[in-house]
This record gives sequence, C-alpha cells and structure tokens, in this order.
Amino acid sequence: MDIKRVKLYDADPNVLRAFQNSNVEFIVAIDNGKVASVMDPTKARAWIEENVKPYLPQTLITSITVGNEVFSGSDTVLMSNLLPAMQSVYQALKELGLDKQVNVTTAHSFAILSSSFPPSSGTFRPDLAEYLQPLLNFHAEIKSPFFINSYPFFAYKANPSGISLDYALFRPNSGVRDPNTNFSYDNMLYAQIDSVYSAVKAMGHSDIDIRISETGWPSKGDSDEFGASLENAATYNRNLLKRISMGQGTPMKPSVPIDVFVFALFNENMKPGPSSERNYGLLYPDGTPVYDLGLQQDYQPTYFASSSTSRTTVRRISNVFPLVFSQGDLDFTCRASFFPLRRRQLPSFSRCS
Repeated sequence: MDIKRVKLYDADPNVLRAFQNSNVEFIVAIDNGKVASVMDPTKARAWIEENVKPYLPQTLITSITVGNEVFSGSDTVLMSNLLPAMQSVYQALKELGLDKQVNVTTAHSFAILSSSFPPSSGTFRPDLAEYLQPLLNFHAEIKSPFFINSYPFFAYKANPSGISLDYALFRPNSGVRDPNTNFSYDNMLYAQIDSVYSAVKAMGHSDIDIRISETGWPSKGDSDEFGASLENAATYNRNLLKRISMGQGTPMKPSVPIDVFVFALFNENMKPGPSSERNYGLLYPDGTPVYDLGLQQDYQPTYFASSSTSRTTVRRISNVFPLVFSQGDLDFTCRASFFPLRRRQLPSFSRCS
C-alpha cells in the first residue's frame, strides 16, 4: 500500500523530516493546552514558523487542527478560546503566504449533537450554539472541513436491546427509514454522518464538508461493555473497508464519497478507563495482528513512533496510526497521523526513534 496522507496529533519534527520528498500529505495539530497561547497572533505565527514552515515544501503539510473535542468537556474558557485561536492561526498562515496550501480545522466528539435520529432532524446541543454558529461561519469562509469523531459502538453499548448489532456492524439487516426524507439507512455510521450534515444545515450551512476523524470498534471490553469483541471489531472494520472501497456516499450525499479515519492501529496498553479504551487497535504492542483485516499477507509491520526514547510504550505512540479510510484508500495514523494506503498494495513502515 502507498502511504498517501498522515494526520498527527502533534507536529513531531522527527516524523515530518522522515517524510520529506515523499508526497505524503500531513495534518499537524495544536493540542488543547496550547489553544489559549495561539490566540496571540505573534505566538500563532511563531508556532507555524517552528512547526510548519521549515518543512515546506519538502513535507506536504496540508492542515492544522487546533484543539481536539473541545466542546465535549466543561471548560467554557477553552470553548470560548477555540475560534479566536483558529482565526489567529489562519491569519498567521495568510501573512506567511501559506493559507492556500494549509487549512485550519478542529475535531469534535459526536456528543455535541443533541439529536441524531432521524438523520434529517440532526441538531447540535443548544448550549453549544453560541460557539458552533460562528465556528461554522468560519469553516464556510475559509473552506475547511468539519471533523467529527463517530463511534456506532458507543450507541450500541448504551442500548443493545434497542439497536440492531447488524445495523451497527454493516451486516445485512432490514435497515432504518427516515420518515422525513424516506431515505433508507442500512448502517448506523452513514446515519450519523447525515445527522451531522443536517445539524450543520440547521445552522445555515450546506457548504461545509463533513469528515469522520475517528471511528472504530474495540476487540475487548469489560462485562458491561456490550458488543466489544474480537469478532465484532473485525466485522466492523472489514465491512467499513468494503464500503469505502466502493466509493459510496451517504443517502443524503450520495455523490460525495465518505472520508473516514479509523481508530486505531495499535492497542493502547497503558490508556486509562474501561477495557475497551485499550483495545481499539488492529495490532498488539508487539506488532502482531489482533485480527485479520484482510490486509495481512506480506504485511510485517514495525513501529513508527515519534518518541526519542527506547522506552516508548504503546501509550506514547497511542495513535501512531489510527486507520483512515477514504475512497479507494486505507490510511494509518501515527500518533494522530493518518497513513492512507491504496488498495491492492501493501504497507511497510520503518521504526522511527
């Protein structure tokens, strides 16, 4: 497989240097702890001059994400700071003449929706409207995508008696019909994507691309985490890959192939929380597959880690490769990076330390 894109949750210089002259597109990130800082135009420009400009054009950096799931927490100061920080970063890009090649966005939890069914009635939480309305206006103005993290697993886990597992896993099922549009949905992820389109449209925008920045299914969970199993994880990701390879759009946007980033390549063995949180990976920490995604022939992965120490754990490289699927492509992410890989080719990765 050919690596096509990489999405980082930081801006690791070792990774960016390693992919010079590779034609791999990168998304780099400013984490939540730095959002307030880059509200200052001088600091935003300094961040770009340190983390983006030195690597261009040899490394193809195409996007900066400012913060991650900011609106899913309770920090209203951070929420208020997000848009000014994004605007400051964008203005710095303009001043440096980089705004045509590098865009600015952020990723959101699906929990920012107050209603997601039927998809045509999708709406954002009313308490977030004061933040989301100007944010969407900004996305439309600069033509950058709206990222959402969407996990059908969470919906099934919360209501296993009310949601069909087949519907959540892309298996054959009777489907769900939207009574307002008469569209039929045979899987939950597509319904969730369309509910976001509806929520965005309810705020006056039909001109913003929606991209799934994370999705996945855990191969193991605690006793109360219904549906978390190796079989279900393999089924979800295999079936998702099949759908993406077909270039499908959703019922609401049939001509727009969905762009999906799949979480994750490695199990995160030191991540806190329920067992499922440590078991989204396609690979164990030693690089052996958790299950066969149908890509393992001749695939002998080695770690691509951004740490400079020999004691790097899977926690440190946690998202060095959440997987990404887009039309005809399969992408891995490196600590917040995405490696889109083309069909019928096989990936090879080298250790980075």
